[in-house]
Amino acid sequence: MTVETVTPQTGVTMTDAAIEHCREQLKKRPEMAGIRLGTKKSGCSGFKYTTDFVRDPGDDDTAFQMSADVTVYVSAKDLTMVGGTEIDFVTQGINSMFEFRNPNATAECGCGESFAVN
Repeated sequence: MTVETVTPQTGVTMTDAAIEHCREQLKKRPEMAGIRLGTKKSGCSGFKYTTDFVRDPGDDDTAFQMSADVTVYVSAKDLTMVGGTEIDFVTQGINSMFEFRNPNATAECGCGESFAVN
């Protein structure tokens, strides 16, 4: 018998489109250090992604450097739910939004607003 060790994914990545969008938004806000990816309870599946600008990172934040001028911060409490997530920025018709590809999500609601984890 062999024993397999599974290491949970803890990083966060962004597509080029998401990096470019964040870069443009951060240029308008030079006092901000980066973007925060978080979660809050919401929706029919349990949790909703949140994104906010970060002026001063928190003591429990992990910083993920996407490029020289784009950093994503994730708090320790949220990292267990969003570790391994890829953030994309997509345009559908006249709407543009972040799209999250989270390997920890075990279910998503039909509208894509919320997700569940075990």
